[in-house]
Amino acid sequence: MEKKRTQFSGKIGFILAAAGSAVGLGNIWRFPYLAAEYGGGTFLFFYILFAITFGFSLMIAEVALGRKTGRGVVGTFQSLDKRFTFMGWLTMLVPILTLPYYSVTGGWVMHYGMLFLTGQGAKTAETGFFQSFSANPLWPVFWLCIFVAISCIIVMFGVKKGIERTSKIFLPILIVLNIAIAIYVMTLPGALDGVLYYITPDFSKLSFGTIIAALGQLFYSMSLAMGIMFTYGSYLNKKENLEASVRHIELFDTGIAFLSGLMILPAVFVFSGGDANVLNSGSSLLFITMPQVFMSMPFGQAVGAVFFILVFFAALTSAISFVETIVSVFQDQFGWKRIPICIGTCFGAIVIGLAAAWGFGWWSGVTIFGMNISDFLDFFTNSILMPISALFTCIFLGFIVGTSVVADEVKLSSRFRSEKMFIVITKWIAPVCIVAILVTSILSAAGLFTI
Repeated sequence: MEKKRTQFSGKIGFILAAAGSAVGLGNIWRFPYLAAEYGGGTFLFFYILFAITFGFSLMIAEVALGRKTGRGVVGTFQSLDKRFTFMGWLTMLVPILTLPYYSVTGGWVMHYGMLFLTGQGAKTAETGFFQSFSANPLWPVFWLCIFVAISCIIVMFGVKKGIERTSKIFLPILIVLNIAIAIYVMTLPGALDGVLYYITPDFSKLSFGTIIAALGQLFYSMSLAMGIMFTYGSYLNKKENLEASVRHIELFDTGIAFLSGLMILPAVFVFSGGDANVLNSGSSLLFITMPQVFMSMPFGQAVGAVFFILVFFAALTSAISFVETIVSVFQDQFGWKRIPICIGTCFGAIVIGLAAAWGFGWWSGVTIFGMNISDFLDFFTNSILMPISALFTCIFLGFIVGTSVVADEVKLSSRFRSEKMFIVITKWIAPVCIVAILVTSILSAAGLFTI
């Protein structure tokens, strides 16, 4: 007799857990720096447009399929058509490979947060501090182990007592802290210029790169094509309104991404006066630019501490979802117990994470296609595996099992108001967009195309 699958306590538990997964470093860190790099309000406009159409369609498909089968991502494809079980395993590679290097960054966040909390935030603003710290062979590994261990311990407690409870505590705190910092920053002299840059679309600066960047950000921000939404959907009760739940997740995700931009871009404007080089500092924005910004403003030590606590909460809720996706698959496919899987996942993530961490120091000479180990893992999962997984899912739904599989599941608990949009996007629009992301990512990495 098959064991009954555990479920979230209700709609709120599911929404907060799924939103907690979606609200990660992709929102707090990557969204603002892409907005800065691709024209502020123009990027924001297209991101919101894609989120409520393209993002919604992919997310409701994943959640509905997970709820229909009551299994993780591998079991879902296996249940619907055994010939396509490989798609589940392909998607499973994303959390397996993402968790280690993501946890390295999560460890960096913990270290920075600890320095600000203990009154040593000024160190982080010193020239060369980040490069020196990330190249250290011991401290980044120490924080990597702590971050992975916390993530796995929470998942050990299960869906309700671990994931749901943590999300119900951390996500509201994250939102409050985000709003508080955004309000404080916007009161500083010169911040208004940053706000206007962020919220005002300038379509004269519109480029193909802006559109591709906004589309690509959806995968980071909404936890798509990672197996996560299949997993969380499998824990959702059949009576819950699926379409409304997905819209609420979307609202949380986009709202926090927007607030993060209001928190970071005006602060950078205050610090730099809108200097293009600072705005386009990319991934170094979080660990190099922001500490300098905080130490240049009144109460910067306290603001920096709150900021890195906020980023830690965001990183942790996402890492938890990676671990749970892995746990769910091994429980479904092999009948293994939760705690041993969590322990194995913890050790596996640390081993791969060691390579990613040392890629900035001891193993910096080791490159794959010109990228260090962490950057290659990021490129392979986000620019190759995730688009391929999403493309296969769209083709599978559009032309193998039919979009009615999703529509019928949604209609079990409510009308499917966006059904026509979902069908058109899933069958015709999303595949074209995903192929564009995949091709431009590969050509860009090969140096043959610049977005």
